Amino acid sequence: MLSWDDYNEETTTAAPPPPPSAPVREAAPAAPVAVEAPAGPAAPAAAAPEAPAPAAPPVLAEETDIGAPADNLQAAQRALAQLGDGTQGGGESVERVTVGAKRMINARADLNQLVPFKYDWAWQKYIDGCANHWMPQEVNMNADIALWKSEDGLTPDERMIVKRNLGFFSTADSLVANNLVLAIYRLITNPECRQYLLRQAFEEAIHTHAYQYCVESLGMDEGEIFNMYHEVPSVARKASWGLSYTRAISDPTFSTGTAETDRELLRNLIAFYCVLEGIFFYCGFTQILSMGRRNKMTGTAEQFQYILRDESMHVNFGIDVINQIKIENPHLWDAQTQQEAIQMILEGTQLEIEYARDTMPRGVLGMNASMMEEYLKFIANRRLAQIGLPEQFPGVANPFPWMSEIMDLKKEKNFFETRVTEYQVGGALSWD
Repeated sequence: MLSWDDYNEETTTAAPPPPPSAPVREAAPAAPVAVEAPAGPAAPAAAAPEAPAPAAPPVLAEETDIGAPADNLQAAQRALAQLGDGTQGGGESVERVTVGAKRMINARADLNQLVPFKYDWAWQKYIDGCANHWMPQEVNMNADIALWKSEDGLTPDERMIVKRNLGFFSTADSLVANNLVLAIYRLITNPECRQYLLRQAFEEAIHTHAYQYCVESLGMDEGEIFNMYHEVPSVARKASWGLSYTRAISDPTFSTGTAETDRELLRNLIAFYCVLEGIFFYCGFTQILSMGRRNKMTGTAEQFQYILRDESMHVNFGIDVINQIKIENPHLWDAQTQQEAIQMILEGTQLEIEYARDTMPRGVLGMNASMMEEYLKFIANRRLAQIGLPEQFPGVANPFPWMSEIMDLKKEKNFFETRVTEYQVGGALSWD
């Protein structure tokens, strides 16, 4: 490859000859930086314009201010001398961390010291999450591709269910990931919980990758799928609801430490763990997994099965965090906050019911919108009970008991008979 100097030298010593129709002129002397046009009368109209001279390489101002190596070394040594022996912690606490100093929020203990653990359950969930590792490319999509391309392979209602769910999930997991990395990780002040949050964020990236892998494999219109959260009301309303609870705490200037800001964080945790991951995902999970049970779109369904298991652990972790914050800060869990939490879960349930009606205008896959409504109310009751609130839908039952079987990690065989779903890379899982 030529350097700038070589390039300039070539243009000044081997300029291209002028076209035959133009009068031959003597070239002006080459300048060190650029080639200047010769002075004199303008060329005849028929003459072709000369090629522009190459621009000179930019000279950065900083290059002229670089000190001599000896001076630079002395400056580095002076800066390091101010560190002392490093044991003073730069003004931060240098005390050894004790379990009693650890808290879920507003802790003053050193966040860089992972042990001793205070919340063993958080570390265990991190270990279990690592044992669950999987990647989308491991799943064979050939049968899905053939079925999707077949004119009579799926009904129009089934095709809409696949597209709607890929459209919702592809952006929903991105919203969750953004909330984790831009807000939650910074505000949770316990290192073992942060360790799991890092694992969760990675899993959200894997999930988004999985949806992209499905969309690409099936040859779908990426613009249509990835913009549904802007363009399809039943999808957009769920996304807008979730975003309304992350705007405040994702502000870099937001910090906890007061009753109001602590409650703001608590509301966010309820919104994302109990509602977005704990309710908004369940209509789509049920639809796609029901398709897999009928030996349709088995590759897509297999990935959704793995995602469901990851998300179930996310929900369990988030609920444990919420309950721990309540234990350590009982003043936050007053009657007003409890009423707000109930209202949030009811709002989320209604939005998911609307999504079920939109994606299932008719009965399909052995289910209909009415059955899904009962299932979502059953899930809502469970979320309420998990954070110590009274159930709001008495008498509802689970119309899809097979969903509980799919979520049972002790099952040894894949539901769709394509691979073993005990997809651990090490260790054994034990869920409550």
